[in-house]
Amino acid sequence: MINKNFVITEKNAEQYISCIADFIRKSVERAGRSGVVLGMSGGIDSAVVARLCQKAGINVELVMLPDDENTVTNIKNIEDAMEMVNEFGFNYRIIDIKDICNQFENAIDEPLRTLSRMNIPPRVRMSVLYALAQNNSAFVIGTGNLDERLLGYFTKWGDGAHDLNPLGMLTKGEVRVLARHLEVPQSIINKPPSAGLYEGQTDEGELGATYEEIDNFILYGTSGSTEADQIIKNRIAMSTHKLASVPIFDGSDQTMQF
Repeated sequence: MINKNFVITEKNAEQYISCIADFIRKSVERAGRSGVVLGMSGGIDSAVVARLCQKAGINVELVMLPDDENTVTNIKNIEDAMEMVNEFGFNYRIIDIKDICNQFENAIDEPLRTLSRMNIPPRVRMSVLYALAQNNSAFVIGTGNLDERLLGYFTKWGDGAHDLNPLGMLTKGEVRVLARHLEVPQSIINKPPSAGLYEGQTDEGELGATYEEIDNFILYGTSGSTEADQIIKNRIAMSTHKLASVPIFDGSDQTMQF
């Protein structure tokens, strides 16, 4: 279990906003970066990180990366992201990655399983974000919260890749608290969380537990439901490799014989 030693509430939210913004600013300045690029999904996590970057006073560019600008899901996500742009004056760009993803899949000479295919867009998005970041001497900033990290609900080397992550120890409930204090539009706060893997997909439907249950499990050791607890435990067990360091042979295996 991840050791979490703080809880963000309505009473201390402003204090934590200041602390997290300071963390972002110092991380960027220490590395001598010009600012950050942020993959803007139109969801609450990316919206909160965008506003925290503004509070930090650093350069931030929102990058929307739909895998088809014409789908219902992507149209809605772009509309929500543009509401943030218009409300708070962010710099932004939109890059449709549909053709890249199609070419990627077509270049592989074997049929892909559904999950393998769904993980292509997140990895393409991260490649684009890192190209933009490197081109502008910037950092890629992450948006994954603690619930997603703990349960492995992210694409390895996709949306799980970043240079710094201000939300990595915050539960989904804590992100919502910050969103209200950061004046994130209510339409984004109330929007059902979705990774946008396919039309109609929701995080909670995929996870098999609500974010409230996952938050309770993290904070109190149980979701309040035996069934949900088991689902959460199983997901944690299956996903430990996503948070572990890459194994590297160091010559310490004493069973080797020469």
